[in-house]
Amino acid sequence: MRLSMPLSVHPLHAQIAGTGSTMLCLHGHPGSGRSMDVFSGYFCDRFQTIAPDLRGYGRSQTQQPFTITQHLDDLVALLDRHQVQRTIVLGWSLGGIFALELALRYPERVSGLILVATAARPWGDHPRIRLRDNLLTGVAGGLNFAKPGWQWNIDTFGRRSLFRYLVQQHRPDVYRFLARDAVYAYMKTSRQADRALNQAIRQGYNRVPDMAQISVPALMLMAAHDRHISPAASRETAKALPNCEWECFADTAHLLPWEIPEQLRARIDRWLVAHPEVIPMT
Repeated sequence: MRLSMPLSVHPLHAQIAGTGSTMLCLHGHPGSGRSMDVFSGYFCDRFQTIAPDLRGYGRSQTQQPFTITQHLDDLVALLDRHQVQRTIVLGWSLGGIFALELALRYPERVSGLILVATAARPWGDHPRIRLRDNLLTGVAGGLNFAKPGWQWNIDTFGRRSLFRYLVQQHRPDVYRFLARDAVYAYMKTSRQADRALNQAIRQGYNRVPDMAQISVPALMLMAAHDRHISPAASRETAKALPNCEWECFADTAHLLPWEIPEQLRARIDRWLVAHPEVIPMT
């Protein structure tokens, strides 16, 4: 086990629950560990779930600039701190990219991958954002924060706002997730985190040719109407992984864990039963 801590490591705040084998739950951008409650709060009955706030997000704030790859140093140091030698990694969106990177760079630390709305060569088809979109999103988000899940607000503003590209199912329970976790995630995502991601995007990112190096079992879950990371991009990654199952869910978008949480968790449960080898010995 690596016990030395690189100078670039930033100590991460993490939500930890349960005991036994570990499941590391990685959020996207914007995001925080609490964004992963839909998974960590469920799987902590059988696993020790670790849901960190990545550097520059949530309660892991920093004033120092950093690069996107430094997240990996932070995560390995977090595993070392909690004496976790191997773990299942569940990543959503950008968190899924970090899950793939951990499996490539530290294969001895990763026993299995659960990938949600992500890709090794991410692309999307999000329409151009107009001033009207931002105004309607501000109104919808503000009213939803004040009165979560208010159907009038959903029908009047939510369906016409940028939320229409994030979710397909405009139900009160989905909007309650937005009020509880999405607003916090947006407010607690730092400029440093924005800059690190934008710098990586400008440089381009394509790890599809390297997916053949990942031999552990993987499960890819994608949304049929994802405009941020296209399901075609997710399928490309799933097909490039040597040992990957995948499923595309109809009538969902990028925030599918908040649209169909029970379906996703049931699909993950079936995968865990079919692949007991991904559960590392404690």
